[in-house]
Formats: sequence, structure tokens, C-alpha cells
Amino acid sequence: MFLVRLLLILSLLFIISCNSNKTEEEMEELWSKAQTREFIVRRSGTKFNTATDMDLAMRDAETRLQSGGGLLGKGGISLGGILNDDNGNASNSVNNMSVNVFLWRGSLETIDFMPLNSADPIGGTIITDWYSTTDNQNERCKLNVFITGKSLKTENLKVTSFCQELKNQIWVNKNIDKENNIKIENAILNKAKKLRLQSS
Repeated sequence: MFLVRLLLILSLLFIISCNSNKTEEEMEELWSKAQTREFIVRRSGTKFNTATDMDLAMRDAETRLQSGGGLLGKGGISLGGILNDDNGNASNSVNNMSVNVFLWRGSLETIDFMPLNSADPIGGTIITDWYSTTDNQNERCKLNVFITGKSLKTENLKVTSFCQELKNQIWVNKNIDKENNIKIENAILNKAKKLRLQSS
């Protein structure tokens, strides 16, 4: 026991002596660099795209760093976290969820390039923020995804999209082709089926 304490004290002394070699100016420079928006976002591990919406990424980054988790808890949402508890046993939360786990995860992974506005795993609602591509900044779209049942079926998934076009400095709603919504639904369903196969 004495030997362990001695090693611990020597280790602490070594760490303190290493840190004391840094000048006060070097420490101030490191601190100021660590407080820039870019470093805060990078350090937090946020999933939001900084190129699309830096403010949203910054808000999520600050939440993660203050609380140890993101908008959706520590480490965000993971299929393993939904299906398993800390001991690796099947969790009762799967049975308590009112929506299909694979449709939920498939939806998040399919639209992960778009910034999220809100995500409610209990109600099965995912709402994205407006998204524009770098090629076309004069058009933006957002999605509402609704998952309404526990089984992995087409009728338990509904995608509604909204698009706008910038005309004379005003965003004007565009007509939506319903086929595009069906294509997104099919992509989510395919992703959900792959996730189910991977989990079995």
C-alpha cells in the first residue's frame, strides 16, 4: 500500500513539473485558442454541420460540454443505447417505445446531412431545419418525419417536405412533388431494414 501511494505522489510531482515548464504566455495562448468557436465545436463532438448552421452547432457544442451530452443526451442517440442497457442486456425501453426503433434510427441516418430542429423519440417526430446546398443557395428545403407505429411497415412512416425559393429577397413556397416524399420514405425504409438485419 505504501508503494502504491509513493508511486502516485511521484506521478503527480512529475505531471506538475511538466506543466510548470510552460510559460504564462504559452498557457494564455492555449486557453484563448481553446475558446474559439471552431475549437469548441470540434472538442464537443457535435453531429451538426458547421458549414450549414454554425449557430446551431455552437449551441449543441456548448450544451454537450456543459452537461456531458448533446441535445439528445450523452453520446446522442445510438441503436445500441436503445436496445441495450449498460450491462448489455435487452432493455425494457424498446417495449415501452411507441415507435419502431429501426424506423427511428433509419430516419436519423438517412437525413443526417440536414440540421435537426427537433427530434422526439417518444412521439416519433423528427423536424429538420432549413437546408440549402452550396451549389444552390437560393433554394432551401426542410423535412418533417412522422413514425406512427411499432412495426416496420410503410404505413407507419410519413415524410412531408417543404421547399422555398428566394425571389426578390423573399422566400417563396414552391410546389412539392409528392413522389419526392415517397422516395425519401423508401430510402428510410431500406435503411431501417438493413439496421434490423444487422441487429439480428
